[in-house]
Amino acid sequence: MTYNDLRKGRVSQSGVVYHITAVTQNRMSYFASLDNGRKVVQQLMALQTEGRAETLCYVVMPDHLHWLMVLHEGKLSEVVQLLKGRSAHAIGQSIWQANYYDHAVRQDEDLRKMARYIVANPMRAGLVEKIGDYPLWDAVWLDETLSG
Repeated sequence: MTYNDLRKGRVSQSGVVYHITAVTQNRMSYFASLDNGRKVVQQLMALQTEGRAETLCYVVMPDHLHWLMVLHEGKLSEVVQLLKGRSAHAIGQSIWQANYYDHAVRQDEDLRKMARYIVANPMRAGLVEKIGDYPLWDAVWLDETLSG
Protein backbone atom coordinates (compact mmCIF):
# COMPACT_ATOMS: atom_id res chain seq x y z
CA MET A 1 0.00 0.00 0.00
CA THR A 2 1.38 3.41 -0.95
CA TYR A 3 0.89 6.84 0.54
CA ASN A 4 -1.50 7.74 -2.30
CA ASP A 5 -3.56 4.62 -1.54
CA LEU A 6 -3.97 5.86 2.02
CA ARG A 7 -5.27 9.23 0.80
CA LYS A 8 -7.87 7.80 -1.61
CA GLY A 9 -11.44 8.45 -0.61
CA ARG A 10 -10.56 10.94 2.09
CA VAL A 11 -12.23 14.30 2.02
CA SER A 12 -11.57 17.38 4.06
CA GLN A 13 -14.46 19.43 5.34
CA SER A 14 -14.57 22.93 6.67
CA GLY A 15 -15.69 23.08 10.29
CA VAL A 16 -14.46 19.56 11.10
CA VAL A 17 -11.97 18.95 13.91
CA TYR A 18 -8.89 16.98 12.86
CA HIS A 19 -6.05 15.44 14.83
CA ILE A 20 -2.93 15.74 12.70
CA THR A 21 0.35 13.95 13.37
CA ALA A 22 3.34 14.95 11.27
CA VAL A 23 6.75 13.32 11.67
CA THR A 24 10.21 14.60 10.81
CA GLN A 25 12.38 12.91 8.19
CA ASN A 26 14.09 9.85 9.64
CA ARG A 27 12.64 10.81 13.03
CA MET A 28 15.40 13.39 13.45
CA SER A 29 14.99 15.47 16.62
CA TYR A 30 14.82 18.84 14.86
CA PHE A 31 12.55 20.23 17.56
CA ALA A 32 14.87 19.39 20.44
CA SER A 33 16.03 22.89 19.52
CA LEU A 34 13.54 25.23 21.20
CA ASP A 35 14.10 27.78 18.44
CA ASN A 36 13.09 25.27 15.75
CA GLY A 37 10.04 24.20 17.75
CA ARG A 38 8.96 27.81 18.16
CA LYS A 39 9.14 28.28 14.38
CA VAL A 40 6.59 25.48 13.99
CA VAL A 41 4.35 27.13 16.61
CA GLN A 42 4.64 30.47 14.78
CA GLN A 43 3.34 28.81 11.63
CA LEU A 44 0.43 27.21 13.51
CA MET A 45 -0.53 30.67 14.76
CA ALA A 46 -0.10 32.20 11.28
CA LEU A 47 -2.55 29.68 9.83
CA GLN A 48 -5.02 30.64 12.55
CA THR A 49 -4.54 34.37 11.91
CA GLU A 50 -5.14 33.75 8.20
CA GLY A 51 -8.42 31.98 9.01
CA ARG A 52 -7.32 28.65 7.55
CA ALA A 53 -7.37 26.61 10.76
CA GLU A 54 -8.21 27.14 14.42
CA THR A 55 -5.73 25.48 16.74
CA LEU A 56 -7.38 23.76 19.70
CA CYS A 57 -4.17 22.22 21.02
CA TYR A 58 -0.74 21.14 19.92
CA VAL A 59 2.45 19.63 21.21
CA VAL A 60 5.72 19.84 19.30
CA MET A 61 7.76 16.81 20.28
CA PRO A 62 11.45 16.49 19.35
CA ASP A 63 10.64 14.51 16.19
CA HIS A 64 6.94 15.05 15.50
CA LEU A 65 3.93 17.30 15.91
CA HIS A 66 0.44 16.57 17.24
CA TRP A 67 -2.09 19.21 16.24
CA LEU A 68 -5.78 19.26 17.11
CA MET A 69 -7.41 21.80 14.83
CA VAL A 70 -10.62 22.93 13.17
CA LEU A 71 -10.28 23.27 9.41
CA HIS A 72 -11.77 26.54 8.19
CA GLU A 73 -10.47 27.39 4.73
CA GLY A 74 -9.03 25.18 2.01
CA LYS A 75 -8.34 21.47 1.87
CA LEU A 76 -6.76 19.72 4.82
CA SER A 77 -3.82 18.58 2.71
CA GLU A 78 -3.16 22.18 1.59
CA VAL A 79 -3.22 23.52 5.15
CA VAL A 80 -0.88 20.79 6.41
CA GLN A 81 1.47 21.37 3.46
CA LEU A 82 1.48 25.11 4.20
CA LEU A 83 2.42 24.39 7.81
CA LYS A 84 5.16 21.96 6.84
CA GLY A 85 6.54 24.08 4.00
CA ARG A 86 6.55 27.33 5.92
CA SER A 87 8.10 25.81 9.03
CA ALA A 88 10.79 24.05 6.97
CA HIS A 89 11.53 27.34 5.22
CA ALA A 90 11.75 29.17 8.56
CA ILE A 91 14.14 26.52 9.90
CA GLY A 92 16.10 26.57 6.67
CA GLN A 93 16.00 22.94 5.63
CA SER A 94 13.70 20.12 4.60
CA ILE A 95 12.58 18.52 7.87
CA TRP A 96 9.26 16.73 7.36
CA GLN A 97 8.28 13.34 6.01
CA ALA A 98 6.04 13.77 2.96
CA ASN A 99 3.03 12.11 4.55
CA TYR A 100 1.06 12.78 7.72
CA TYR A 101 -1.64 11.07 9.73
CA ASP A 102 -5.06 12.66 10.09
CA HIS A 103 -8.09 11.66 12.09
CA ALA A 104 -11.42 13.41 11.61
CA VAL A 105 -12.80 13.69 15.12
CA ARG A 106 -16.30 12.29 15.49
CA GLN A 107 -18.98 14.24 17.32
CA ASP A 108 -19.11 11.62 20.09
CA GLU A 109 -15.39 11.98 20.88
CA ASP A 110 -14.41 14.12 23.87
CA LEU A 111 -12.18 16.95 22.61
CA ARG A 112 -10.87 17.86 26.06
CA LYS A 113 -9.90 14.25 26.74
CA MET A 114 -8.17 14.10 23.37
CA ALA A 115 -6.35 17.38 24.10
CA ARG A 116 -5.18 16.07 27.50
CA TYR A 117 -3.83 12.96 25.80
CA ILE A 118 -2.05 15.02 23.13
CA VAL A 119 -0.37 17.47 25.49
CA ALA A 120 0.65 14.67 27.88
CA ASN A 121 2.97 13.24 25.20
CA PRO A 122 6.12 14.81 26.72
CA MET A 123 5.33 13.20 30.09
CA ARG A 124 4.68 9.77 28.54
CA ALA A 125 7.95 10.10 26.60
CA GLY A 126 9.80 10.85 29.85
CA LEU A 127 10.87 14.33 28.74
CA VAL A 128 9.29 16.06 31.74
CA GLU A 129 7.44 15.14 34.92
CA LYS A 130 4.83 17.91 34.59
CA ILE A 131 3.41 19.29 31.35
CA GLY A 132 4.02 22.81 32.62
CA ASP A 133 7.75 22.09 32.39
CA TYR A 134 7.55 21.42 28.64
CA PRO A 135 7.73 24.61 26.52
CA LEU A 136 6.17 23.55 23.20
CA TRP A 137 2.49 22.96 23.81
CA ASP A 138 -0.75 24.84 24.27
CA ALA A 139 -4.48 24.18 24.48
CA VAL A 140 -7.53 26.42 24.36
CA TRP A 141 -8.74 24.62 27.50
CA LEU A 142 -5.61 25.48 29.44
CA ASP A 143 -7.01 25.17 32.97
CA GLU A 144 -9.01 22.02 32.27
CA THR A 145 -6.09 20.46 30.38
CA LEU A 146 -3.75 20.87 33.34
CA SER A 147 -6.18 19.86 36.06
CA GLY A 148 -8.28 17.23 34.34
